[in-house]
Amino acid sequence: METGRIDAGTSTEEAVAAAFRAARLSGRPLAEFPGLVPATLAEAYRIQDAAIAGFPDQVAGWKIAGIAPEWRDRLGAARLAGPVMSRQIRFAANGTEMPFPVFPGGFAAVEAEFIICVGKDIPDDLPAGEDDLVPYVGALHAGVETAGSPFAGINDLGPCSVISDLGNNSGIIVGPAVSGWEDRNWAGLTAQCSVNGRMAGEGSAARVMDGPLAAFGFLVTHLQGRGYTLKAGDYLSTGMTTGIHIVAPGDVSEFEFAGGIRFSARAVSARPN
Repeated sequence: METGRIDAGTSTEEAVAAAFRAARLSGRPLAEFPGLVPATLAEAYRIQDAAIAGFPDQVAGWKIAGIAPEWRDRLGAARLAGPVMSRQIRFAANGTEMPFPVFPGGFAAVEAEFIICVGKDIPDDLPAGEDDLVPYVGALHAGVETAGSPFAGINDLGPCSVISDLGNNSGIIVGPAVSGWEDRNWAGLTAQCSVNGRMAGEGSAARVMDGPLAAFGFLVTHLQGRGYTLKAGDYLSTGMTTGIHIVAPGDVSEFEFAGGIRFSARAVSARPN
């Protein structure tokens, strides 16, 4: 993943980014948002850019999430994005259990998702229509976003809060590739999630607003406006399919997807980096 020039914005924005970054790297919780919650998407993404610039890891993918309807008119957007760092991408074979870290005292959740692996570098001027994007999909995988932040109230303060702390992302789990996605029968790409043996949610790729390729298109356009470039091998988590399921250290989440794909994820306490 390459980036263009990063403008960290004001010292206040840099301070918010630094506080979140320090909490993530130390594994300690934050009792409150570290400063003023940004009022606009532009402010929030400047904080995110500053966090990326100072993080001791490389961006290797992105999470995409829907913005709740009550916020869309106010912010002028229906989706948001956050970076996925390279050391936070994990791979699960069929039938295996994958441990992943969560912040004790912070926010932690799992979301069954479909994850696009970018097949080739995306030109800066690529149109974002679905037919334009299909040749750039290397594979579509069953997967999980492990949402997480040192601040337990990250979602309660709205999308700009989420964006500020790396999109409330602590990684993704990439499962086996899904066959037949080219037919775009999103309702047929089903997903289930249970937590500690209890069903937590069911859904499909059709729950992603207009489908995973529409999420891909949003991200292409969004990143073009921020000076980031998507490269072959980047992973894009396209949005939840079964809901947001809160977890704590020790919890085991089991996932089942169309085509007989099954794997599980065990939450463990994060350690300082």
